[in-house]
Amino acid sequence: MSTTTLTTPATAANPLKQLSSFGQSVWLDYIRRSLMTSGELARLIDQDGLGGMTSNPAIFEKAIVGGTEYADLLTELKRDPGMDAKAVYERLAIRDIQDAADALRTVYDRTAKRDGYVSLEVAPFLAYQTDATVDEARRLWKAVGRPNLMIKVPGTAEGLPAVEILLSEGINVNITLLFSQQVYEQVAHTYVRALEKRAAAGNAVAGIASVASFFVSRIDTLVDGIVDAKLAAGVGAGERALLESVRGKVAIANAKLAYESYQKIFSGPGWDALAARGAHTQRVLWASTSTKNPKLRDVLYIEELIGRDTVNTIPPATYDAFREHGEPRASLEEDLDGARAVMANLAAAGISIQQVTDDLVVQGVKLFEDAFEKLLTSVRGG
Repeated sequence: MSTTTLTTPATAANPLKQLSSFGQSVWLDYIRRSLMTSGELARLIDQDGLGGMTSNPAIFEKAIVGGTEYADLLTELKRDPGMDAKAVYERLAIRDIQDAADALRTVYDRTAKRDGYVSLEVAPFLAYQTDATVDEARRLWKAVGRPNLMIKVPGTAEGLPAVEILLSEGINVNITLLFSQQVYEQVAHTYVRALEKRAAAGNAVAGIASVASFFVSRIDTLVDGIVDAKLAAGVGAGERALLESVRGKVAIANAKLAYESYQKIFSGPGWDALAARGAHTQRVLWASTSTKNPKLRDVLYIEELIGRDTVNTIPPATYDAFREHGEPRASLEEDLDGARAVMANLAAAGISIQQVTDDLVVQGVKLFEDAFEKLLTSVRGG
C-alpha cells in the first residue's frame, strides 16, 4: 500500500469512525494539494469521521518536491525576484493549510471548536530560539487567517516559553516533538498557566485550543536498537531477561503514563475554575504512530492508545490499515501497573529513558531541519 495514497473510504463498520465512541479523534498526518482539489479530504471527513490534519517540514517536502501538482504555482512565484525560497514555500504551504482549514471548518463548528484543526509548523531552525519562534508564529497565524489553525512549536526548553506567550495571546498551538513524561507535564502546566493569565486579564479562555503531540514509535525504534546492541555484546541471563521484557513495549508504556499525568493535571479545583469559563483541556495527541518494526502489528500504536480526550494523528498507510482491520477498544487505561513495570525494567537494564527522550528531541529537530533545507533547495531550483 502506498504511503502517500489513501484508499477509498469504507462504508460499513468503519474502525476509524468507531474511535469517536471511545472519545478519541482521528487526524491525518499528511497534506498535499490534491487532497483538497480532488474532494478526497471532504470524503475522509464524511466517511471516516476525520477530525483534523497535521503537517511538518518533512510532509511538505515530500508533497512539493515529490510531485508535479505544485509546478504551476512554483514557476509563477519564482518569477517574483522579491521572494526568496522560504517565502515561496510559505506561499504554497499557506494555500494548502487555508484550503484544508476551510474543508475542516464544518467539523470545527459542529464540535464547538474542539476539533477541525490543521497544523502548520514554524521553521525548524527556530527550535532553540524563543523570540524568533514567537515572531514567526504570530506572522503565520495572521497570514493563514483561519480560527481552526494550530501553529506547531517544538517542545524544546526554548520553545515552551514561546508556547506560553502564544497561547496567552489566543493563538492555538500544537506542541510537537514530545517524548518525555516530564516534558509533557511541563507542556500541560504551560497551557494551564497561559489560560490563567488570560482569565486574570479578563480575556476569554473558551475557544483556545492546543494539543500536546507525544511521539510514540520512535521511542521503540531507539530503545530496541539499544537492546539489540546490548544483547549482541553479551549479557547474563538476568540482564537478557530484562532487556527482552522491554522490547517493543516502552513507547506504549511511556505514553500510557503520560496520559495518566494528563488526567491528574486537568482535574481538581484549579482546572475546574477554568473549565467553568469554557476552557477545553489540552488533549494529548499521539504522533509517530506508524509501526517501524515489521514484527509488530501494523496498527499497534493505534489500537493500544485509545482513550477519552485524545487525538491520534495517523500517516496514510497506517490510516488505511486501521480502516481495513483495526480493532478499537478502550485500551489507554489498561494495565498501568504493567506500564510502570516496563519503565522500571528499562532502568534496571541500564537504559536511561531521559537520555533516550533527550536524544530523540535532538534527532527530531535535525530531521525536520534536513527536510526543510532539502525543500528550500528544491524551491530554489538547486
